[in-house]
Amino acid sequence: MLEVSVILRVIGSALLCLGAFAALVSAIGFHRFRNFYLRLHAATIGSIWGSVYPLVGAALLAITIEELGVYRWFVAGASIVAAFIVLILAPAGSHALARSVHKARVARVKPCIADKLDPELCG
Repeated sequence: MLEVSVILRVIGSALLCLGAFAALVSAIGFHRFRNFYLRLHAATIGSIWGSVYPLVGAALLAITIEELGVYRWFVAGASIVAAFIVLILAPAGSHALARSVHKARVARVKPCIADKLDPELCG
C-alpha cells in the first residue's frame, strides 16, 4: 500500500504543477493575443486545464492522506465531480459567449479570411 501511496502523491503533485503551468500559459496568452476570440480561447484553456488538472491532482492527494479518515473519499469524489462539471460546462459557456458576440457583431476580426456563419461579414 505504501508504494501505491507514493505513486499517487507523485502523480497528484505533477497534476497540480501541470495545472499551474496551464493557468500561467493561459494568462500569458490572454495578455498577448489581440482579438476577442483568441483571448476567449486562452481564457477557456486556462479555465479548463488550469482547474481540471489541479482538481484531479487534489483528489489523488486526498486519497493518500490517512489523517482524513473516511473523509478523504468524500474530498476525492467531490474533486472528481467538480472536475467533470468544469470539463463539461466551460466549453459550453465559452461557445455560447463566442456565438452571441458573433451574432451581435461586437468583436470584428481584421483581417477577416473566412466566416462560415455569416459570409457577408467578410465581404
